[in-house]
Amino acid sequence: MLQIPSEFWLDQANSPFPEASLALKEPNGLIAIGGELSTERLLDAYSKGIFPWYSEGEPILWYSPDPRMVITPESFHLSKSTAKVMRSGRFEVRKNTNFDKVINCCRNVVRAGQDGTWIDDDMVNAYCALHQKGFAHSYEVYEEGVLVGGLYGVALGEVFFGESMFSLVSNASKIAFAGLLQSGIYQLIDCQVENGHLKSLGATNIPRDLFIQQLKAFV
Repeated sequence: MLQIPSEFWLDQANSPFPEASLALKEPNGLIAIGGELSTERLLDAYSKGIFPWYSEGEPILWYSPDPRMVITPESFHLSKSTAKVMRSGRFEVRKNTNFDKVINCCRNVVRAGQDGTWIDDDMVNAYCALHQKGFAHSYEVYEEGVLVGGLYGVALGEVFFGESMFSLVSNASKIAFAGLLQSGIYQLIDCQVENGHLKSLGATNIPRDLFIQQLKAFV
């Protein structure tokens, strides 16, 4: 039976997050349960290397996994075929012109091997509020004026905490990711947990302690 330390329960609005070093090894990175998805709580979480991740019907679960998957502009690998597509002018990359639609596309897109999504109504409302206050951003890909791919996440300082991406046509999410990495704004992109697709683009795992050190330098 899973033993949850008492300090993991966020019973009050001002209950602090435990130190990330106390996170469980199984499930990897579980650090807190409960609380709310207020702007203040979310910004505090991201600044400490913590993010919410839970399924509908569950309490809010907060994680800080070890290792942490990240990518930098220097490590980003853009394939020749994707670079060729970008040069063709087929797609247009925009930023923050339709955040609501991007997060809802991420919520509703059918993904291989997944029955549902962790993006519920509360998550949509919380991240739209973050967007309205200038902390959450979307990178969008359009083909002939139609939204066909994109991603969204939270930005603090020179760190972008990626949350989700979607693609309705081949290469669209890669183009959005390239737009993010080539923006010149961010030194570090948080990919949270290992993902084969992002690994192929240059993302690597680093120890959580190193990730948190980098947050302190870039946030």
